[in-house]
Amino acid sequence: MKLWIDDVRPAPEGYYWRESVNVAKCFIQMCEKKGIEIELLDLDHDAGCFADDGGDYIKLLDWLEETDRNYPIRIHSMNPVGRERMRAIIQRNGWKEIK
Repeated sequence: MKLWIDDVRPAPEGYYWRESVNVAKCFIQMCEKKGIEIELLDLDHDAGCFADDGGDYIKLLDWLEETDRNYPIRIHSMNPVGRERMRAIIQRNGWKEIK
């Protein structure tokens, strides 16, 4: 299962689309409970009007780190500063980044 996390851009074919951090967390936990393999988390950085529901998408990486979760991640953000901050979290944890 591939998860697309973005406030504006619709998910490409073959992805599940979630628009907020909190909804994405719940979806990830549901997949884990049901034994559904998470192949990829494909993240934007800026959550726009969905930031009120868990913050910008970098907060999802913070949550993954805090809860010792590890999934392959792709960053599709157009925000260069946000992208590099997200990349630093990925590298610090030794997670796999798909480019």
